[in-house]
Amino acid sequence: MNQSVKSTGFILLLLLLFATSGAQPITGYWKGKINGKRAEVKIIKNGDSITGTSYYYNSPNSYRRYSIRGYFDDTDNSVVWWDDELIAEKNMQGLLKSPAATPYLSVADFNCPGGTKMYLEGNAALKEDEDKIKGPVELEKTTTSIFKDEWNFVIDNYTFGANDPGIIDSVAKIAFNKPILKADAIQPHPEKKPALAVIKKPTPAPTKQEPVKATAQKTAPIIKDPASARPAPVISLPAPAPTIEEKFTARSKLILKEIPVQGDSIELRFYDNAEVDGDSISIFLNNRLLYEHIRLTEKAYIIKLAVSSLQETNELIMVAENLGSIPPNTAYMVCLVGAERYETRLESTEQSSAGIRFLRIKGNNE
Repeated sequence: MNQSVKSTGFILLLLLLFATSGAQPITGYWKGKINGKRAEVKIIKNGDSITGTSYYYNSPNSYRRYSIRGYFDDTDNSVVWWDDELIAEKNMQGLLKSPAATPYLSVADFNCPGGTKMYLEGNAALKEDEDKIKGPVELEKTTTSIFKDEWNFVIDNYTFGANDPGIIDSVAKIAFNKPILKADAIQPHPEKKPALAVIKKPTPAPTKQEPVKATAQKTAPIIKDPASARPAPVISLPAPAPTIEEKFTARSKLILKEIPVQGDSIELRFYDNAEVDGDSISIFLNNRLLYEHIRLTEKAYIIKLAVSSLQETNELIMVAENLGSIPPNTAYMVCLVGAERYETRLESTEQSSAGIRFLRIKGNNE
């Protein structure tokens, strides 16, 4: 293979990766302003819902962080999310009365005017009163993040398996259960009450016969913050996700069809069986991983197999890497053997995998 062919193959691979990553463009890092305040929002699509986190900040060392909840409607590209809970704050004591201290409900439209530019544009209202519009939402999608947290791994690896709902839910449990440190918490401002006049009686002068007795001065009791007395919660990291080989071994296998093959090669075409919802699969041939991270769409993912490399009996198994937003993971497979066409619907869950069996028919010259 010459250098030009290698370069062409590499470019096609990049185009494929770009196309698959574009399947979920709302997931990513968004930076700009919300109600005039600098903001970074990390949005992760999980089925029809979105989760993630929002930062309102002056600098990387001065910010408030909220968990967010919401949803994305891909029929009209509308996005709605709200600041759910305050989970971290740092060096923001001087901005307690600023709008950034108020949780927002943001409603925006996802716009992609061309090239790699993507925007979220809309309005932010008070979370507790959505009729009170406070200011505009002006965010642009970027490839970098100012604030490194648990969601960076999910966003950076979203198209390579981190879109699995189990992974997203596990990361959310870690990200959203972080306690707010006492030193960083928002301190209340109690209403000042007028001081009451206190009339003190004069203390009689001690006589010589009666020595002055030392009077113990009463001091205000020290009230300990119950939050500081509690032990820090123990956050358990989720168990590492099983590898695709472990999923293949653990799940039962159902052979749906037997196909006789002969000639030089056979062609396999994989499509999403119904609505394109982010299904991702791996293919095993005779207990060996053949291809992985195949995103199923309305366009065919094509695999060609040389018949001469096949055994007399061969099993091709489809293993679900995730279940998409509409379980189970289903693939529509077309197998072309010479002039013959075979069609099969393969369904894979977290308990079982589906496949077909190839029976090689040897020709007279073999």
